[in-house]
Amino acid sequence: MPKMTDRERLAKIEADQHTLAQEAESARRVLRAHYGKIAAELAVERLSEREFREVLSHAIRAGGGAAIAALKALPGASATPEPPPLKKPAKARSKPPEGGGANDDGKALSVVQP
Repeated sequence: MPKMTDRERLAKIEADQHTLAQEAESARRVLRAHYGKIAAELAVERLSEREFREVLSHAIRAGGGAAIAALKALPGASATPEPPPLKKPAKARSKPPEGGGANDDGKALSVVQP
């Protein structure tokens, strides 16, 4: 087999790099789609889109093991997350009695009935 010139060798290396970059991008898309399916099974609706992105971005930046350790160290962290508590309805204010009110000194007025 004849020896390749430097130009031919460079062209082959660049073609190989291009092929490898395409393969890496394809594998990246497949992996991201797989993780997307996992996320679809989680209760992500409890987070805003911004919170979801931030949690994932920080977890990716910190690394899986470090992120898991940090999240488990949080108080109240459990394996099965509980739904957020529902807001209690505000108590209705009691109406002052008919004809009742306050005088100038802020004290309630009473109604005397015959």
